[in-house]
Amino acid sequence: MQAETFTSTELASHPVETGFAEGVSSPEVSPEQFEQPPQQPSVPVVPPDQVQPGQLGPCPVPWRHPLRALAWAIRGLFGLASLLFLLAVIAAIPGVNFLALGYLLDVEGRLGRSGRFRDGFPLLRDAPRIGSLALGIYLWLLPLRLISGIAADAHLIDPGGRSDVFAHLALNIAWGVITIHLILALARGGSLPTFFRPLKNALWLRRQLASGRYLSDASQHVRSFLARLKIRQNFWLGVRGFGVAFIWLALPTALYAAVRRPEGGSVLVMLIGGVCLTVVLSWAPFLQARFATENRFRSGLQLREVRTLWRYAPWSWALATVIVYALALPLYLFKAFLLPPDAMWPITLIFVASIYPTRVMTGWAYHRACARKEAGKKPVYWLFRGLCSLLLMSVLGFYVFLLYFTQFISEAGRAVLFQHHALLLPVPF
Repeated sequence: MQAETFTSTELASHPVETGFAEGVSSPEVSPEQFEQPPQQPSVPVVPPDQVQPGQLGPCPVPWRHPLRALAWAIRGLFGLASLLFLLAVIAAIPGVNFLALGYLLDVEGRLGRSGRFRDGFPLLRDAPRIGSLALGIYLWLLPLRLISGIAADAHLIDPGGRSDVFAHLALNIAWGVITIHLILALARGGSLPTFFRPLKNALWLRRQLASGRYLSDASQHVRSFLARLKIRQNFWLGVRGFGVAFIWLALPTALYAAVRRPEGGSVLVMLIGGVCLTVVLSWAPFLQARFATENRFRSGLQLREVRTLWRYAPWSWALATVIVYALALPLYLFKAFLLPPDAMWPITLIFVASIYPTRVMTGWAYHRACARKEAGKKPVYWLFRGLCSLLLMSVLGFYVFLLYFTQFISEAGRAVLFQHHALLLPVPF
């Protein structure tokens, strides 16, 4: 049934049907009420059933589709492992690690907008493809490493002999065959089964080239995949998020680290810096969360608005803050020695795996406060807020106290106090 439409003048001259019984006067409705735009909430809201690009869909009901649910769980776990591995590799590269920070902030912003934990794992649908690429290439490089070792031993034992010649010939043949096989597997998409079906890969590529659509289709898929990664946007997000946290942390950290030996009047400077750093650490995670949610640099400097939101969910914010610094403190032990570059990414994997859940919790706590405020609920009673603040300041004060001694065990010295890997770059250097 097609709905009847009216213009503004027709609305003014025609009665409005309200569904009341005949004889009951209906309320007057002005045309301006139909033309008013809907009010936008202060925090962008994601529809509850909307699945973002690259995001893993909802889990099938286990008792109805047990095999599908099991496959979903395996794919999700493999995707999460692949995602953490990718972030660890990126975070271990100086300069490029801003991209890893940007991705973590993107996770935090998604949770801040929707409040759904499912949104805290974007690219979970694409991450298994990245993991399968890395795993497939690694497995096929193992035979090359084995044959290369045999060839090196043969050359060392009998240079120019028959065993040396045959070993290097086998190495060259294996290198050529495996290279062609990997190219075909990548051309077919790089899923894990393609690395073990060389004949099917060759036949598939032949059919695609014969159809004449392979190059255009492959180019479109690659562009779509890179667009979902949002490399430029996440890198810029990481740079600005780093700036937000550094602006708040620089001065109190400088005061706290200015004195190496607290003696005489220098103790007062260190105490002032410690108190200021304790207060800043209580707000910095949620200032970053506000910036990531609204994607505006100015939002990360709005302390008054963040303090207002604190009143609506103090216990959630306190829990998230404790988790942030409880998981960050043990990571300072890995900074006690300087690692070689090739051993950096395994330690970085521990950093990323520890910091990732803190971003999820912070984004969820921020959304909870925003949702309660948007719903018109009253702030938590001031007595409970005061008790929560007292407990939180006590925990953060103990954290700052322990943080002072990290400069004596770290290879970087006092510079370790400025790193703040929980809020800045998630790296051990």
